[in-house]
This record gives sequence, C-alpha cells and structure tokens, in this order.
Amino acid sequence: MATVKEISNKLEALIPKSLSCDWDNDGLLICPDTGHTVSKVLIALDATDAVCKYAEEIGADLIVTHHPVIFSKLASLTSDGEKSAKAVKMIKSGISVMSYHTRFDAMRGGINDILANKLGLENIIVPDAGEFSMCRMGETYEMSAASFAEKIKSALSSPAVFYTDAGKLIKTVAVCGGDGKDFIYDAKNAGADALVTGRAGYNIMIDARDAGISVIEAGHYYTEVIFTEYFDKFFAENYPEIEVLHSPVGCEINCIR
Repeated sequence: MATVKEISNKLEALIPKSLSCDWDNDGLLICPDTGHTVSKVLIALDATDAVCKYAEEIGADLIVTHHPVIFSKLASLTSDGEKSAKAVKMIKSGISVMSYHTRFDAMRGGINDILANKLGLENIIVPDAGEFSMCRMGETYEMSAASFAEKIKSALSSPAVFYTDAGKLIKTVAVCGGDGKDFIYDAKNAGADALVTGRAGYNIMIDARDAGISVIEAGHYYTEVIFTEYFDKFFAENYPEIEVLHSPVGCEINCIR
C-alpha cells in the first residue's frame, strides 16, 4: 500500500506548486502521519463538515479536494476554533487532506482543459498572459449565445445557466472553471466572443455585454466538480489497490426549477 507521503510526492511532481497563484494555499494541508498507508480515498470538491463526517464513517484515510481545506493561515489550532476545528477533527481521526486548487486550474490536463473538452471546443490553446494563462481558449462552430448556453447546460448537466448576449455569433471561447470574472476583459482582448465560467455576477456580466463579450455562468459547482475525472484516472493508473469513492454529500448545490 502507498503512503500519504508517496501519493503526495507523486502528485506534487504531476501538479507542481510552481503553477499555483501567489495568493493560493494548496497541496498536502492536513496530515497526522505522512507514513500512514492509504487504502481508501474520498474525492470531493470541498472538505465540508459533511464530507469530513462521511470520510470518518467510511474509514477513509485520505480526502482529495479541489478547494483548499485551509485557505487562510491559521493563527491557532484548537478544537473550538471556527476554522481550525476541522483540522483538529481530521488529525484525531487519522485522515489526511490534499487540495489542488489554482495549480490544477493551470496545469495541462487540469480543470480548464477538462472543461474545454466537455464543451466540445477545438484548437484549444493556453493564453500567454499572467494568471489568465490558467484559462483555456478554443473554438466552437458559430452559434448564438442562447444556443451556446443550451449546449453548456447539457454538457455539464447544470440545472440552470445564465448568460448575457453581446449580440454576435460565438466562435472563439475562453473558459475558466469556478469564479472567472477577473478574466473577462483578458478574454475579450485575446479575441474571445464569450467567456464560460462558474460565477461572474450581475453587474459584471451586464458591463461585459456592453463591452462586446458574452458571459455564460454555468455554476461554480458544475464547472469544477469535473476535477474528479483526473483523480479517478490518477488512482486507477498508479494505485489500483486503493479504493476511490466520491462523496455523495456535502458539496451538492440545490436548485428549484
């Protein structure tokens, strides 16, 4: 059986810290024992309280998430601390947590490549412009913003997709899973007709439309939960003896239709 340290080292080589944004905090974030052998892994978008409880119930040794379980630095580590209680609980339960965030957005084969491929984009490229390089750009066959939004809704099984229509057919598309509002004008300047992201916000989307670029919101959860595909493959190819499960609780987004 592989140890937590062995799995972490292999992932660090595949998803290097050098790709992370300066403000980010990811990697092996909670680990009571780096030499602990791993027989069961739980994969979830976030290590929510419900996810951590489920990990305990099923006897998981390791949780792998996209969003960092510890984002801001902890000033103290106590069981009654609002932010530190989860870390204390996981340590007492012997469960490690690894999170791969912006580095996984940026890496080849990461979230934004998976997203671009799910949307059927072709001629996919990596923009060469600072943090915008974590996004991807590609081409679709020309269609209206409404038709493209319908295509995205179907491809991601999102219950609702919001969009603004800049009044031109969409062919060149930029994608950024999660919250990609900061990249709208980078995408426009790079020649994109539309940006697909998880969340952008009303005023920002309206301003972008008036500036000439359509924005499609497909849901933060739905544009990022696809990260599980990479880790399913990683464990199957490298550690087939490890049982890998997806958390059925804790990260779901409810929608009344």
